[in-house]
Amino acid sequence: MVRYLSIAMLLCLLGAQLASAAAEKGGPDVNDWRWTLQAGGVYQAKSSLDSGGDMSATRLFVSGGGAKVLGSRWRLGASVGYGEDNYDFSGSSGFGGLDPWDRVREFRAGVSMQYFANDQWTLYAIPSVRFNAESGASLDDGSNGGLLAGASYRIGDTLTIGPGLGVFTEIEDSTSFFPILLIDWKITDTLSLETGRGFAASRGPGLQLRWRYSPTWQFAFGGRYEKTRFRLDDKGVAPGGVGQDKAIPLFALAEYALGQDLKLGLIGGVEVGGELRLEDDSGKLVSRSDLSEAVFAGATFEARF
Repeated sequence: MVRYLSIAMLLCLLGAQLASAAAEKGGPDVNDWRWTLQAGGVYQAKSSLDSGGDMSATRLFVSGGGAKVLGSRWRLGASVGYGEDNYDFSGSSGFGGLDPWDRVREFRAGVSMQYFANDQWTLYAIPSVRFNAESGASLDDGSNGGLLAGASYRIGDTLTIGPGLGVFTEIEDSTSFFPILLIDWKITDTLSLETGRGFAASRGPGLQLRWRYSPTWQFAFGGRYEKTRFRLDDKGVAPGGVGQDKAIPLFALAEYALGQDLKLGLIGGVEVGGELRLEDDSGKLVSRSDLSEAVFAGATFEARF
């Protein structure tokens, strides 16, 4: 945990320096690349497994990227990110007693494209590639790819809405498809319903209600569906197999703005509907267990320059 806090502190200091430098230069021109650095750390408290044992986790993610307006109709972006989920299983029986995996790494890269067809319609496409594997296993063995795509329609000055679709390949499993709601609804001058990213922007966006309390303070309440599959090492109970972590996190976020381009946040909430799966190297089920409600808390950071 000390290692994660140290990394987060270094990123905060770096972001503060970058934001300060951008402010001194008067900020970037609208046609320049606009860069973003994000980081977050979350501790998920111990919760019980219905098959026996307990599980807790510490999660960390860092990402960076840029976006640029191309002409009058296109906006192009690119991003890369790295994360780690450190699991701690305990118990003498059941899923916890198997101690099926510990440190799971993720590397992701993607591009985003927006096309402004006219004053009402905007089209989106976000192809990406991800590598999810336990420490000791090759990231290449946990490769998967996907696409988020959709279209939104602007209805007046307060509402933009439209459908979207997510398509992702799965490690040793069939391709998954899921619908997305693209929405930006300004209910009042300070309250809005948005397509939210969630912590580390896992697979597909969720929904969040955002309240702009003041120029410096914002609060958000939201939820999302998350599912992650990853390749296991050759030393556990399922050598070269696949682990899966699925849950619905419900969260509350408080963000404080230090100037126009730097935000610090505190996040907390509970994961419900949790399920863990352990499969062999061909995707055949070895063991599974439901997870009781799990409380989590952490911090987030974002700098733009």
